[in-house]
Amino acid sequence: MHGRDVEIPQDVPASSSAASGTGQGPVLPFTRRRLAMLVAGLFALWLVGVFARQVGEASSAANQADQFRARNAAMERDVASLGLELKLIKQPAFVLQMARGYRLGSPREIPFTIDPNAPALPSNAPGSTGIKPEMPKQETGPLDSWLQALFGAQQ
Repeated sequence: MHGRDVEIPQDVPASSSAASGTGQGPVLPFTRRRLAMLVAGLFALWLVGVFARQVGEASSAANQADQFRARNAAMERDVASLGLELKLIKQPAFVLQMARGYRLGSPREIPFTIDPNAPALPSNAPGSTGIKPEMPKQETGPLDSWLQALFGAQQ
């Protein structure tokens, strides 16, 4: 007799032992081989889970590195822009222009300001953007204008 075989007594039929109500059902053999396969399966599932977590962390780290690269590039552009602005601010012409705003110009300059209570300029004042050139009035229709432009003045 092998270790996996179940012994059934000869004097009791197989159907009466299951239906006798003794509480013993069919016994499942749990051998060392099945136990080893179960442990190996659980280990394989654990290993797949660990691998999947590592792949997820690596992907997250790669995305974070891309974000850092983009942020560094933006900061480099900002630093370059600020460097150009610093060059402009250090120029004497810029300093003199800004000083005029605080009435610190040369002694020969005559500072002036416009009175805040001064009336607004009329719309037709010289240099005003409100002046619009007057368009000549057409006495003829558009078709006549085109014919005149193409074929010359007709009398």
